[in-house]
Amino acid sequence: MLINMDIFYSIQLLANVISYGWIGLTEGSYWGSAVNFFIYDTIKIGILLLLINYLMAIIRYYFPMERARDILSKKRWLGLNYLMAALLGIITPFCSCSSIPLFIGFMGAGIPIGITFSFLISSPLINESSLYLFPAMFGWKVTILYNLFGLTIAVIGGMLIQKLKLEKYIIPELLNFKSRTQVESDNGGKLPFRKLVSYLWKDGIVITKKIFPYVVLGVGVGAIIHGFIPSSLIEEYLSAKSWWTVPLAVILGVPLYANSVSVLPIMEALVNKGAPLGTVLAFMTAIVTLSIPEALILKKVMRWQLLAIFFGIVIIGIIIMGYLFNLIL
Repeated sequence: MLINMDIFYSIQLLANVISYGWIGLTEGSYWGSAVNFFIYDTIKIGILLLLINYLMAIIRYYFPMERARDILSKKRWLGLNYLMAALLGIITPFCSCSSIPLFIGFMGAGIPIGITFSFLISSPLINESSLYLFPAMFGWKVTILYNLFGLTIAVIGGMLIQKLKLEKYIIPELLNFKSRTQVESDNGGKLPFRKLVSYLWKDGIVITKKIFPYVVLGVGVGAIIHGFIPSSLIEEYLSAKSWWTVPLAVILGVPLYANSVSVLPIMEALVNKGAPLGTVLAFMTAIVTLSIPEALILKKVMRWQLLAIFFGIVIIGIIIMGYLFNLIL
């Protein structure tokens, strides 16, 4: 069932062949897990980065993004624009790092900053596990509540970032793109198809080259953490039923980096040991929504002030969600 659901499964098979076959590492070992994770995520995010940047180059050329920006900035939306961005995040099966290329594309296209952050929050937060696997594990009540909380965090987070007017903390060098009018003016008229394809490719590859080294660095850090931190250590601390376990779950979860499916075994172990469900969900949410690799990549496109505010808003939202789940259930 999981194989059919994972569109990146072929990349996982390749990572398995390279790490366990060609290199000869032992599956399940610290180094085996770390290297396998690094190969898989580097290839996956690299492909997504290239494809999404090329797609955004096409969109910037053919669509009047200034008009789209103006429409989405109108106050008459009454928050529906943030909800639409959050819903778009739901249908994109990305982890926290994989959603960054599309986030950068939105920023470069002139989409308001708060709306792009609503997407960035919801894309990893509401994921394949919370949609398809939670009903069997925790029941429909938990599934519906978790996804509603996730949407709420994404929408409110985006609104707060927009309200604070944090555009000044975006690094503009990575987001300066020419409009179709400017391109045709520079080239003396409409571009022939072959020349247009070449131009769009170059436009998309520019940002890919600038970001990819940070992807490798971020995934490398994530791989080391993923491979060398034993799950038993986490299970020991989060099984306690105290008020401080929810903030601790978030603190432990943020440095880690994994997709939601790979966190499920740890979640099951914690639940079986009697850990409060809100604590377990807070831990998973922190892992899939925020991470050190994500911070390293985002630092290339934004200043630390915006990065700190983004992480702070999401962390507070996750902690509140954890306490609410523990209170309700």
